[in-house]
Amino acid sequence: MPKDTRKYKGFSFVQEVGGIREFRLRANDMQVLVMDRGVVPVATLMVTYRVGSRNETVGLTGATHFLEHLMFKGTKRFNKRSGSSVFEVLQRVGAQVNATTWLDRTNYYEQLPSEHLELAATIEADRMRGALLRPADVEAERTVILNEFDRGENEPMRKLYHEVWSAAFAAHPYGNPTIGWRSDIEGVTASDLRGFYDTYYHPNNATVSVIGRVDERKALKIIRKSFGEIPVSKGGFPDCTTLEPAQKGPRSVEVHMPGQVGAVMVAFKSVKALDPDSTALEVLASILGSGKTSRLYRRLVEDGLASGVSAGSASMRDPGLFYVYANSLPGRDLRELEEAILAEVSSIAVTGPTHDEISSAQTRLRAQAAMARDGSFMIAAQLNEAIASGDWRLYPRFLEELDRVTAADVAAVAERTLVTSGRTTGFYVPAQAGGDNGV
Repeated sequence: MPKDTRKYKGFSFVQEVGGIREFRLRANDMQVLVMDRGVVPVATLMVTYRVGSRNETVGLTGATHFLEHLMFKGTKRFNKRSGSSVFEVLQRVGAQVNATTWLDRTNYYEQLPSEHLELAATIEADRMRGALLRPADVEAERTVILNEFDRGENEPMRKLYHEVWSAAFAAHPYGNPTIGWRSDIEGVTASDLRGFYDTYYHPNNATVSVIGRVDERKALKIIRKSFGEIPVSKGGFPDCTTLEPAQKGPRSVEVHMPGQVGAVMVAFKSVKALDPDSTALEVLASILGSGKTSRLYRRLVEDGLASGVSAGSASMRDPGLFYVYANSLPGRDLRELEEAILAEVSSIAVTGPTHDEISSAQTRLRAQAAMARDGSFMIAAQLNEAIASGDWRLYPRFLEELDRVTAADVAAVAERTLVTSGRTTGFYVPAQAGGDNGV
């Protein structure tokens, strides 16, 4: 029997999909998602802000990630000096707390006993508009972030991934690393970050998800009490309007760093998450690079060209990348590995997959989806990515969309996506002392 939503003071009920119920907090238009699930009295509260590195401008790359650090440095109410920092207060009640930043979003979350849900909501509401962002904290975190940046620069595979994205996107900010460019991390000021925070961190640019063993009525009362007094933003939220120009031919980059074994990443311009072909691309990635029965595993690993291979489709708010990644074996030619990848990619683009491959890929993806729904945090995390992509309903509707995918759909999207003109290839070349280190 449907729940009575008329008596939820301050809220408008919007819709229910897959057991997830959407509400709007009328005072400030904040989106709220609630899912009562599980028998263990544990809940996850996650605040997803619709701002990520996609929204950063020249000179402010890395601002979202920098603010992720600063949001833990304190407010007037919760701060380290008084022994009431976010971590101290939440960890006293056994909470797991953290945050992540990505291209299209930032999230802050707590997984904790359901009885302490109000504490988590109070803290998130307090730092939504009350972060101190003190110059001294900016300087302290600048050092931390620069160390994090340097660690990434010293990891060949991460460096290869960043270089491919940067080469693939000439205009769109997806080409910028989420952590930012070093000069921007070094140069950003507390005033710059305050301006970015004041622009994007508002209730009507956020979604609060409450997942787990919760009473919906009590949860909504807590959300209204905690967030209801925060005013709506007086301005709009600047969006990325840059469209990546059509790529006119293949591109390639090389990363030369110390190491023993090389790698190749081949990427193609893809579609955005809300494109009807997005799910078919997930199936294509599974057919090409998921498990020992995948095409690329048989072609590359079993034939002794690579030690491992994977394929993926980055489903983002704007068109992202479909990619294949392979680790070489010692002494193998990286160009030979690239040619083998391209041969398999070309084959599936020309002939399409078999019905058996479609069925196997759907089975694998269903199993992965089931594992990704094990626990309140996993559900909140998947919802978070769907929110970032433009529609939270992408998450509960995925299995339904997956079942609709046919061999013809995958053949069509492969032909559309795996084209030479939209390809960017990256080589990780282990640097050796002396000699030619190129490929």
